Amino acid sequence: MRVTLGRVGTALAATAVAAVVVACSSSSKSSSGGQAASGQKPPSVPMASSVGAGEGALNIIAWAGYAESGQNDPKVDWVHPFEQQTGCKVNVKIGNTSDEMVQLMRTGQYDGVSASGDATLRLIYAGDVAPVNTDLVPNYKTISAFLKNGKWNSVDGQMYGIPHGWGANLLMWNPSSVTGTQDSWAAVFDKSDQYKGKVTAYDSPIYIADAALYLMATQPNLGIKDPYSLTSAQLDAAVALLEKQKANISEYWADYTKEVQAFESGTSVIGTTWQVIANTINGGAKTKVKTVLPKEGSTGWSDTWMISSKAKHPNCMYKWMDYIVSPSVNAQVAEYFGEAPAQTLACQHTSDKTFCQTYHALDQAYSNQLHYWTTPQKQCVNGGGSDCTDYAQWVTKWQQIKG
Repeated sequence: MRVTLGRVGTALAATAVAAVVVACSSSSKSSSGGQAASGQKPPSVPMASSVGAGEGALNIIAWAGYAESGQNDPKVDWVHPFEQQTGCKVNVKIGNTSDEMVQLMRTGQYDGVSASGDATLRLIYAGDVAPVNTDLVPNYKTISAFLKNGKWNSVDGQMYGIPHGWGANLLMWNPSSVTGTQDSWAAVFDKSDQYKGKVTAYDSPIYIADAALYLMATQPNLGIKDPYSLTSAQLDAAVALLEKQKANISEYWADYTKEVQAFESGTSVIGTTWQVIANTINGGAKTKVKTVLPKEGSTGWSDTWMISSKAKHPNCMYKWMDYIVSPSVNAQVAEYFGEAPAQTLACQHTSDKTFCQTYHALDQAYSNQLHYWTTPQKQCVNGGGSDCTDYAQWVTKWQQIKG
C-alpha cells in the first residue's frame, strides 16, 4: 500500500546463526494463478523447504501502520508479542512509496517487504525476492482464496509472497457540491470539467491504470483487455485522457491525510479515494461524503509480504509472515490501518463487528470487480504478447502528465 496516517516504531536488531534448508523454486506450485508472460520467466531463486530456529533478528520494510511496536500508541503493538514468541528482534524501515521499497530491497539489507502490486513483479523478475513455500506458513490456508495466485503475487501458480490486506480505489464526492447520484468514473474523466479545479486523483504512475480501465469500458475500439497491459497506442490514449483531466485537478495526493484536508476545506469535491478516507471524513464534524464502486469496476491494491532472495534471517521472516496474517494480529492491523484483512478468520477478532462488512473483506463478488495493482511489463502481464509498455514508460508518461 502507500502512505497513510501511520507511523512505525522500531526495535533493536540482533544477530544469530541459523540455517534454512532450500529446495528448487519449481516445487509446491498450484495449477491456477498468475501466468508468466510469454517468453519471460523469473530468475531461478531457491525456495525454503523448512523453517528452523529464528536467527534472533528481522529487518523488514513496511508501509506505515503495518508493523506497530507501541511507540506511536502503547495500545497498538504487535511487534513486541512477536519478538517474545520467536526471539526475532524486529527492525522496521518505513517505505514511503513503492519505488522507494524496490530500491531498498535491492540493497540486500532487508529480509522482507510489504509490497504493493505496483512493486511486486519488479521484485520478482529482478530476482530480488524468493518464491514462498506456502506449506511453511500455516495461516496461509485460511487466506481469502481470491487473493491467492494473482497475477501480481504469483507466476505460473507459484506464490511469491503472503497476502496481507487489500482494498478498492473508490469514487468519492461531497454531495453538497456534487449533485445527483454518481455511478461512473466519467465524473472525473469525460465530465470532470463540471468540477473544474475541484477534482483530485492519486499521485502515482499506477493511476494511469484507472484511466485505462475507464477507456476499456467506454472505448472498446481501443482493444484494452487489461488496464496493466497497454500497448504504446493504448498508453497514449490513457495519457491523453489524464492530460485532459489535469486541467480540472485541484491536487494529486498520496498521503491520505492530504485528501481528508482537501475535502474538509472544500478545495476538492470529487475524486478517487479509499474507504478509510471516507470514514475519516465522515467521522468528523466538517464534511460528509459519499462513495461508490463505479459501474466500470475499479483498480485496487492487494499487499503482499515477500521474502528477500538475499535474506540474512529467512527463518525469522517466515515466522513473521505467518504471524502477521494470524487471525487476531491481521484483524488488529486491518482495523488500525483501514483495509480489508487477507485472513478470513480475522473477521472473528475485529473490535468493530461490522468492520469486515464495511470493507467487503469476505466478499468475492466485490473483489471480482477490482483490477488489483500489477506492475506493467513489456511482456504483457495478461499473457497477451510482448508489445506492452513497461513501468519505466509509465513513470515517464506520468511525469509528462503532471508537467
